[in-house]
Amino acid sequence: MKKVATVAIATLLFAGCANAAMEKMVGGAPMYPNKTIVENASQSKDHTTLVAAVKAAGLVDTLSGKGPFTVFAPTNAAFAALPAGTVDTLLKPENKGQLTKVLTYHVVPGKLDAKDLVADIKKGNGKAMLKTVEGMPLTFTQSGDAVMVADASGNTARVTIADVQQSNGVIHVIDKVLLPK
Repeated sequence: MKKVATVAIATLLFAGCANAAMEKMVGGAPMYPNKTIVENASQSKDHTTLVAAVKAAGLVDTLSGKGPFTVFAPTNAAFAALPAGTVDTLLKPENKGQLTKVLTYHVVPGKLDAKDLVADIKKGNGKAMLKTVEGMPLTFTQSGDAVMVADASGNTARVTIADVQQSNGVIHVIDKVLLPK
């Protein structure tokens, strides 16, 4: 009986370690692979502006849906770096269409991990272009070990945290807001 109890405890400890290894910390909170994009993003202190924008655009149900989605999630600091008043203007109800366009420009259909993005970049001889949910492409390159994302205007964001697994896709945290033309 003592041997069975020891095996059971070891099994529980191993399972706990394996689950913890799959979780990443973003904005001071663990991101759980069994939760949706919206559920996890809502826990990150670094993504309160993004979550507020998703709510204002009416995209909560979409990003909580089955997916899968690949989301390039700008941090609060990325939104703060926009020209003064930009975020407040986008969050106004009369600008919901423009806000939706900006947010869906950060979403690519399907689930693309960093290794998939790097493989696409290599296959494209140093550049990969992926169509966003908004309809315009994002351009991906690699700088050393970092994956870089460029918008239609030539602004470039760096993936700072890759492969944050979600039940309905994957999030890659980025350091700039991407803007469609």
